Amino acid sequence: MNDAAEKPNTIGIIAKKLGITSRSIRYYEEIGLMGTFERSEGNYRIYGENEIIRLKFIFKLKDLGISLNEMKELSIYYDLNNKDVDKILPRLLDLVDANIGKIDRKISNLISLRKDISDYKLRIMDCLKDKQQWCEYKK
Repeated sequence: MNDAAEKPNTIGIIAKKLGITSRSIRYYEEIGLMGTFERSEGNYRIYGENEIIRLKFIFKLKDLGISLNEMKELSIYYDLNNKDVDKILPRLLDLVDANIGKIDRKISNLISLRKDISDYKLRIMDCLKDKQQWCEYKK
């Protein structure tokens, strides 16, 4: 057996590998995103490949705009279905679709805001132009 296989992946090792803090991993565990996993004789968390994949999945969900509550729902559903990915995918698709709708609404609001700001800018420029013309007239 090689040294890498003999040495357990502790929270510090995994945090370093993934470029996050141990506290973040503990938080995900506290709120129920990590499911259950092995502990060493000293009661340290031992992370295997499944936990690393799960953490990477959490990061991807976060990037997709999935809320922590939604992640927790997915995590519970995943564990209840014996980690059957096919059972979780339809719910994940629903959540992604909902987030696409939220993003579309934000884009629409930003486009409207940009138009309002551009119109306001033109009014300010007109005001400055009118003031400059008035000043030149007064000379």
